[in-house]
Amino acid sequence: MPDPKRAKHFLQRFSQERPPAFERVASSAALLRYLLTTFSYSDFLSEELLRQPEWLLQVTAEGDLHRVMPAEEYEERLVRFLGSDTRAPSALDLARFRRRELLRITLRDVLGMGALSDITEELSNLSDAIQEIAYRGLRAELAVRHGVPSFIADGFRRECGFAVISLGKLGGKELNYSSDIDLMFLYEANGETDGVESITNKEFFKKVANQYTALLSTYTEEGLCYRVDLRLRPDGRLGEVCISLDGAKSYYQKRGRDWELQMLIKARVTAGDRALGRELLEFVEPRIYSSTLDFRAIESVSETRQRIGEKLASRQARSAPAGLDVKLSPGGIRDIEFLVQCLQRLHGGREPWVRHGGTLLALFRLHDKGLLSGGEYSRLVSAYQFLRQVEHRLQFHQDRQTHAVPADPEELEILARKLPAGPSQEMLTAETFQAELEKHLAEVRELYERVIHAQKPLYYTPMPVCLEPAEPEPSADGGAPQPSNLARFLEQRAPELAGAMSRAKLTRGRVRFDHFLEKVYADPELLERLDHDPLLAECAIDLFEHSQYFADELIRRPELVAGLCPAPAAGQTLAAEDATDLRRYFRAEMLRIQSESIFRRVDIFTTLEKTSDLADASIAAAYRMALAQRLASGPAPSGYTPEGQMLVIALGRLGMREFDLASDADLVFVIPDRDAAQQVFWTGVAERSIEILSAYTGEGVIFTVDTRLRPNGREGALVQTAGAFKEYFAKHAEAWEGISYMKSRGVAGDLEAATAFLHELQDVDWRRYGQSGRSRRELGQMRARLEKEQGSRNPLKAGRGGYYDIDFSLMYLRLKGAGIFYKVLNTPQRIDVIEKIGHLEREDADFLRDAATFYRAVDHGLRVWSGHAEGKLPSAHSQLEVLTELVRRWTPERLHQQRLNATLFDIRNKTREFFRRIFG
Repeated sequence: MPDPKRAKHFLQRFSQERPPAFERVASSAALLRYLLTTFSYSDFLSEELLRQPEWLLQVTAEGDLHRVMPAEEYEERLVRFLGSDTRAPSALDLARFRRRELLRITLRDVLGMGALSDITEELSNLSDAIQEIAYRGLRAELAVRHGVPSFIADGFRRECGFAVISLGKLGGKELNYSSDIDLMFLYEANGETDGVESITNKEFFKKVANQYTALLSTYTEEGLCYRVDLRLRPDGRLGEVCISLDGAKSYYQKRGRDWELQMLIKARVTAGDRALGRELLEFVEPRIYSSTLDFRAIESVSETRQRIGEKLASRQARSAPAGLDVKLSPGGIRDIEFLVQCLQRLHGGREPWVRHGGTLLALFRLHDKGLLSGGEYSRLVSAYQFLRQVEHRLQFHQDRQTHAVPADPEELEILARKLPAGPSQEMLTAETFQAELEKHLAEVRELYERVIHAQKPLYYTPMPVCLEPAEPEPSADGGAPQPSNLARFLEQRAPELAGAMSRAKLTRGRVRFDHFLEKVYADPELLERLDHDPLLAECAIDLFEHSQYFADELIRRPELVAGLCPAPAAGQTLAAEDATDLRRYFRAEMLRIQSESIFRRVDIFTTLEKTSDLADASIAAAYRMALAQRLASGPAPSGYTPEGQMLVIALGRLGMREFDLASDADLVFVIPDRDAAQQVFWTGVAERSIEILSAYTGEGVIFTVDTRLRPNGREGALVQTAGAFKEYFAKHAEAWEGISYMKSRGVAGDLEAATAFLHELQDVDWRRYGQSGRSRRELGQMRARLEKEQGSRNPLKAGRGGYYDIDFSLMYLRLKGAGIFYKVLNTPQRIDVIEKIGHLEREDADFLRDAATFYRAVDHGLRVWSGHAEGKLPSAHSQLEVLTELVRRWTPERLHQQRLNATLFDIRNKTREFFRRIFG
């Protein structure tokens, strides 16, 4: 405990002022831990708990400390807190809500339940939600008085949009606990409102902007929400408080200064009309990033940094003695952010990959593209994380915007103990903290001076061969692109590889493959391997032609090419020692499985089974690590021997063994009734398992975990007993909840016990829903709701005749035969079973097999090409062309008679016709 005196003081007050709450807290180890943590780390939150002890109980009851809460969920919580989203909230209500949610975020931070990037993202999400709800309420109230603002476009009257654009740390989703938020207000076009007291759009949105700023900035008994800074808007203090879209475009095109362009690297729409804000940001993006290495583009920013340092030194000389400023001191947070943005501006023109508002991810991408060495990247990331952790602990102590390390020795000792332990796992002292701080500041200063002021920065060296343009140039006769200089050079060093390239006629992947070969050229052993293994070379070339995502992965880690296509050795097991090993293993295996899928044209459901096996192995490994780490942090409860009693159940795509690249894993955690007393222990193991799988690191994430399918969803405990599950599904669950468990199986823990538990749960579902028309009605209603809410943005899955039509039909038909238990069934197997028990005609079964194969193949092709899920066919001809090639590798010949979009049209119509026959 970093500050036992403060903790004892607040604990005594809590026991005296809130005796009933104190008794309840004292009876729960988890609650007591959270209480003492708050009392020891944050004075302002301690005072809040003395006034609002129920906040602590709510944090525990909600059971969501293990995950990052998105902005949309914060919006839902704020609306419930306010009771409405149609009126403008009060400044007091917003400030109180912010403090309540800061309690949860601070506990996640201090107890190590989230990485730095998770905490800053969540602080930003909270701010986004507050901004959005505040804007909705203010606009609605002003519209009642003045009417709806609108303008004329193409002869039609349209409602006028308004966007709040955030810059700085909030724009980069890296907000502090107590920070200014830099905002800019944008409205769509000039016009007027349609009410009795009509005013111009400009006047209307000036009222919105001014009231909005005042609402967020008003000081209340609960403090204020955010100090709003509008000085970064066009023309700064002299500019209009809000500006039209055309006015903003004109400003940045004609008068935008260099530093104003650079600050837009972090710009992001946080409230209002997202499309409007994105239109401006997409317009200015080409001006932000230089297409040549012109170092004059960063001189003004470097000079600004110098002036900041001079002002800081002057202010510190006039003020009382204080410690270093971790933000503005040379080598501090601001220098790291400046350095990153300068490199982004210099290289973002030719390397769009490095364009990102977040500092940590931008550092990763700069390193990934060879613009920072491994040592430079490591030092900058370590310094940034350390300095931001210090900044956070300074700020959540009193909810004050401060960056100054205390000069008082006792306060400095307390601050040091509040920081996470270093690599040696030893708690910092005032002495070791100061040494660590000086080391990081010195390293950043050295890197900053070298990179920014050197005539030729050391991180940049020209390539030994000529690079091609960003787009390959066609030959004179309009045929395939001409061979690059690198390809001609390879004819001497690796003639077999050069021949394979020539035969393959690389088009889409040629530029990336050249970039890859530049990396391979530096590794003679790997180059020789590619030259002497024609199958490996052919597989690699094919992968570059059909997957820009995996092409970029191989450019980052060329050594992974050696593992393409061959199957793993028989009996091979996952032997990862820690989370980093696990992430590396997962990425390498995913690359191998997907390259085999593309090159060997593996049946789509076979590939999904292999990907599911990889996910299973990763979950089991994360479970083992989490349990070991929990036991290493402290002994298990007296007399209890944890040996994997907790069951990890997968649902959805993973439950059916149809997991794919970039899929989320739907997981729930179950313990036997006899282990109910150890729920807190197993909750810790589950939380750590999720963190291992989902945390963002330099090695990326393994996959995202979604636990909302547990009883009572987000409101339910993360880990629940088998009895609690059965009771919930017997008495309270909706039909779709119960039926979703028909796509479930055990993936970690005692797998035999998991299978038996799921068999019993299916019996409960069948007795409740299998013999009634209720399930048919409820499933039909849910499908209609999904189509309405998601169909337009995700037509392949949720639209009319999309994959959900097949899935919901099979769930309903399968339920009618749910008295027969199957450990696991994928979609083709579900169709076979339903056909054999007489609920499907042969013709319908054949069509559903083709339709399911087609939908999964299209989805898989989109993921393989881009690295993430897409909901619709691409509009670009080149992307549609590569998708068509991929889909035809995984689907039967009878589905190749038309263009891809025509085949999709037919399948959607037939799928919807079948769905209507089932559901009416």
